[in-house]
Amino acid sequence: MCYLVAKDVNKHECYALKTTHGKRLVQMKRELNTKVAHKGIQLVTISRPTAYGEYAPYQFAHSEEEFMSIVKAMVKLKG
Repeated sequence: MCYLVAKDVNKHECYALKTTHGKRLVQMKRELNTKVAHKGIQLVTISRPTAYGEYAPYQFAHSEEEFMSIVKAMVKLKG
């Protein structure tokens, strides 16, 4: 188990998705990175939220689809 975290580098909060390591995680992260990295959205994979306080506070998505929608919306909010 791990968490995929999306953080706007200029804000003190992030969105996280509880997931598992593997091919699907790599594909999702690559797909999102091509759309958001140039806009200042950082995607990282962490072991557990309590170990990474620098990303807090966390808001958790309930599904991959929700997480992807949230991350894409983060870019739209930045303009």
